[in-house]
Amino acid sequence: MAAPARRQPTFLLVLLSLGMGQLKGLSEPLSVNPDSLEFAINLTYQRFSLLWSVRGLLDHQEIQMNFQIQISRINESNVIWTGNYITTVKSKESVHWSWESELPLECATHFVRIRSQVDDAQFPELRSWSKWTSWKEIRVLKPLSPGQTFSLFPKDNLVEAGSNMTVCYVSRSHGSEIACFLETEEIHEEEALTPHVTVFTLRNVSFLRPTGTNMHCRQKSTNELKGGLVIYVSKILEDPKNFSCETQDLKTLNCTWDPVAVTAPVNLHPSKRVQPPESYALYESFSQETRVCEHNTWCTWQVAEDSQDEYNFTLRLQNIFRERSVNLAFNLTHRVHPRPPFNFFLESVNSTNARVSWKVYPLRKPSTLLCRVECLQDEHVMEQQVNVSIGMQGEYLLSGLEPDTQYLARVCCAYGNHLWKWSDWVGQRFTTLDVAPSAPDMWRTVDPVPGGYNVTLYWKLLPKDHPRRKVLFYNITVENLDESTSTLLSVPATHSDTAVALSHSTYRISVTATSRGGTSPASALVVSGDSGDEKVEEERVVGTAEGILLSWKPRSGDAEGYVVEWYEQALGPLHGLQWKKLGPKTTHTVISPDAFRPGIRYNFRIYELSTKLMAFLLEKKTGYYQELVPLVNPQVTVEKMNAHSFTLSWKDYSTESQHGFIRGYYVYLKPKMQHCTQEYKKVALTDNSSYCKYKINDPEQKTFVVKHLQPQSVYEFFVTPFTSVGEGPNGTFMAITTTEQYSKELLRDQMLLRVLLPMGFCAALLVVIFYMKIQWMKQRCYPDIPDPYKSSILSLIKSKQSSNLTLLSPQDCTPDAIEVVHKLEGSKTQLTQKSVPKTELPLSASPQLADQSPSGGRACICFENLTYNQQVPEPCSCGHSPVPPTTQAHPLGLFSSLENIWKDYMTSLGEVPAGETGVNYVSQLTSPVSGGKDGLPIDPLVVEQCSEYKIQMVVPLGAPSSPHTEDRSLSSSAP
Repeated sequence: MAAPARRQPTFLLVLLSLGMGQLKGLSEPLSVNPDSLEFAINLTYQRFSLLWSVRGLLDHQEIQMNFQIQISRINESNVIWTGNYITTVKSKESVHWSWESELPLECATHFVRIRSQVDDAQFPELRSWSKWTSWKEIRVLKPLSPGQTFSLFPKDNLVEAGSNMTVCYVSRSHGSEIACFLETEEIHEEEALTPHVTVFTLRNVSFLRPTGTNMHCRQKSTNELKGGLVIYVSKILEDPKNFSCETQDLKTLNCTWDPVAVTAPVNLHPSKRVQPPESYALYESFSQETRVCEHNTWCTWQVAEDSQDEYNFTLRLQNIFRERSVNLAFNLTHRVHPRPPFNFFLESVNSTNARVSWKVYPLRKPSTLLCRVECLQDEHVMEQQVNVSIGMQGEYLLSGLEPDTQYLARVCCAYGNHLWKWSDWVGQRFTTLDVAPSAPDMWRTVDPVPGGYNVTLYWKLLPKDHPRRKVLFYNITVENLDESTSTLLSVPATHSDTAVALSHSTYRISVTATSRGGTSPASALVVSGDSGDEKVEEERVVGTAEGILLSWKPRSGDAEGYVVEWYEQALGPLHGLQWKKLGPKTTHTVISPDAFRPGIRYNFRIYELSTKLMAFLLEKKTGYYQELVPLVNPQVTVEKMNAHSFTLSWKDYSTESQHGFIRGYYVYLKPKMQHCTQEYKKVALTDNSSYCKYKINDPEQKTFVVKHLQPQSVYEFFVTPFTSVGEGPNGTFMAITTTEQYSKELLRDQMLLRVLLPMGFCAALLVVIFYMKIQWMKQRCYPDIPDPYKSSILSLIKSKQSSNLTLLSPQDCTPDAIEVVHKLEGSKTQLTQKSVPKTELPLSASPQLADQSPSGGRACICFENLTYNQQVPEPCSCGHSPVPPTTQAHPLGLFSSLENIWKDYMTSLGEVPAGETGVNYVSQLTSPVSGGKDGLPIDPLVVEQCSEYKIQMVVPLGAPSSPHTEDRSLSSSAP
C-alpha cells in the first residue's frame, strides 16, 4: 500500500507541472518579428525596395502591424531618416517597402534596419516594439578602377521640372580642384561629403529640351574635362481637357478628351527607357469599375444591360511623378449623338420642286429622331426645314427652286427626346429642269444723229430668273411702224446692251431671252423721231441716309408707268446706266443708297410711259447721294497788279467733277501787318499767326479783286472752294509783292523802249545793207557815165579866167576824145561806134568840143582830162582848135545836153548824107603829160590814137549848138 501511495503524489506533481507549463505557455506574449530582410536597388529613380517576412504568425492569420525603419549613411551611427510603415500582414506573405534617396545611391553606402509593433485591437498586450534587426548594408558605390580618376552620378537620372536634384562626383583628387557646370552656368552649391566625394544641389530644374540637360565637370587648373552626364527632365503633367462622353445607339459610350502634352523626355538610347508613357484609365463610381484606356484621346465604355442611365466617370492620367484626374456626370439619354442617315435619295425632280427621302439607324430604346433638311445653291442655304420627326424613314418636299439650277440637298438628325448633337450631314447634288425665262427688263437711250437717231438698248433679267449664263442668246426685233418692215437681231448671252441706228420713223423694239427651256415673253418699247431731249430745266437733289428721294408731276392721266434712270455724270449712260420702272399711280420713289457712291455726281432722268409704250421726258435732276469736300483747288492767276490792288482769277476752274456742289469760294490772305479790313474775317492759326478770310457766296464768280494794299508789300493768298460739307484741301499760300507808285507807267515805257530801240536799230541796219547792195548792183551791172560837170577842171578854169570864159583852151587839159567822123559817100550817112574796154575812172577835167580834125579829115569831139593821157588812133585824131576870144559862152553851155545833141544830130541827118557821119566814144585813158604848176598841160597834146571804150553815151555829130545858148547844157545819159 505504501507504493501506490508514493506514486499518487508523483503523478499529481507531473500533472501539476504540465498544467503549469500550459498556463505558462498561454501567458507568454505572441512573438512577431521581422525576418529575412532583403533589398533591391533602382538607380533610375534612385530608390531601393525592402522585402522582409514576419515570423510568428499562425496560419491564415492577419494582423495589422507598424514597422519602424531607420536608414543610416556612410556609417551605422549616422542615421539620416526614421519612419513608420503601417500595413496588414498575412501569414506566409512578405512585406514590401521602398525609399527614394535624395542623394544618389552611388555616392555613399546606406544602412537599414527594421523593428515591428503589433497595431491590432485584438492584441492590445502586444504593442511593445520588437528588437531591431541587424543593420543591412546597401552598397552601390564601387571603388574607382586603377585608371579611373573621376566619376559623376547619377547616370541617366529623371526628375520632374521644378524639382530639386542632388548630384555628386567621386574623385581621387581634392574636390576644390574641380568645377562643375550645368549647361554653361557654374554650380556653386557644393558640399564635401567625404574627402573624395563632393555633393552639388540643383534647385528648380527646368525643362530645356526633350533630349535632356547637360552637366559636366572640369579640372580648374587645366580646364580638362573630367566627366559629364545627362539629366532628363520630365514636364509637369497637366489635367485632361474637354473630357466628354456620348453615345450613338444607347449601347456604347464614347469618351474623348484633348491630347495631353507628352511629359516623358526622349532617351538618346532607344534600348533604355527613361520614363514610361502616361497611362489613362476610366473609373465609374456607380458601378465601381475601372477600365484602362489604350489610346491617348479616347476610350469606350459598354452600357450596362440593366439600363443604367446615370453615370459618373473619372478620367485618371498618371505618370511616375504624379496623377491627374477629371470627373464627368451625365444622363445617358442626354448624350445621344445619332449616326448619319443612310439611303438618301432624290425623287420627282422638276423645274421648281424635288422630293428627298432617307433612313436612320435604330436606337436601343424606342425613340423618335428629329431631322433637318437643307437645300443649298453655291454654298448658300436656300431653304431649311426642322421639326421633321420620323421613326425609321423620312421624306421631305423641296419647293420654290429655280429652273436649270444646281442644288445640294442634305439631311441630318438628332435625338428627339433630348437634343444633344446633330448627326453628320448626308446629301446629294441635283439639277432642276430648265424652263423659259421671264420677259427681260428693258430700257433705252436715244441720241440724235444726222439723218436719224441712235438707240442704245439695255436689258437685264428679273431677280427671280436664273443667272444670265443660262441664257443662250437674246433676240431683238426692230419694227418700222411707218413702213411696216421689221429687222431681227441676235445678241450673245454675254451681252446686256446693243446699239441700233434708226431713221426718222416710229419703231417698236422688243427683246426676248432664249434658254434651253424655251423663249421668254417679249419686252417692248416704242421709239419715235423725238430723241427725248426736251428742254427741261435741271434740278439739284441731295441724298439722305435712306437714299435719294425723287418726285415728279404726271404729264397726262393715262400713263402706263414711269421710268427713272440714273448714271454717273463723269462716265455717261454708256457706262453703268441703271433704271427703275414704277407703276402708273406713282409720283415719287426713293433710290436705295446701295446704288450710289459718296462724292460721285449722278444725273437722273424721269420718263413717263404712255399707253402706246412711248417715253416722254418729264424731269432732269442731278445731285449727290452724299456730298464731300472739294477734291482740288482752282489754279489761280494774278492779273492787273498795281501798288494798291491785284486781281485773282480762276476762270478755267471746272466744278462739274467735284465731290459736291460748289457753293462758293474762300479767299485767304496773309497781310504784312496782320490787319484785316472790314470785308474780311480774321482767323487765328495754331502758330499764333492769323490771316484774313473772305467768303464768296456765288459759285459762278471766278475773279476777286484784293484791294486796300500797301505799295511794295508782300502778301500771301490762296483760294479754295467749299460745299455744304466743308471747304477744299489746305493749299500752299502764294506770295506776291505789290509794285511802287506809278510803276505801271514806268514799266510800260520801259517795255516800249525795250521793243522800239531794237526795232529801230534793225530797220536802220537793213536800210544800210539794202543801200550798199543796191550800189554794188548798180556799179556791177549799170555804172554811171562820167559827168563832165563834175570834173575838177571847172574849178581850175574859174580860178584862172574870168567869168565870161566859155571854152577851155586845149593847153589846159588832156582831153578824152569822142571822134565824130563825117564821110561824104554819096547821100549816105554812116554812124560808126567803137567799143572800148570799160574802165571806171573819174572824170576830173572839163571836156572841149572840136568841130573837126586839124587835118581836114573826120571831125572829132574830144574831152580833155588832166588825169589821163589820150592816145587817139590815126584815123581819128583830135585837133585842139582854139576858141575865138570874142565868142563868149556860159560855163554850162560848153556842152549841149545829150537830148539837144541828139535832136541836132537827128536834124543834121537830113543835111549829111547817110554814112558820112560817125560817133566814136574815146576812152579817158591817156598817158600822163607834163604840166604846169596847177597840173595843166604846157605842151600841146599830141594825140596818137583813140582808145576804144564801151559805149556809155551816144553823141550825134553835126553842127554844134550856139555857144550863146544859156538854157542848154550837156548831160550824160546811160543807155
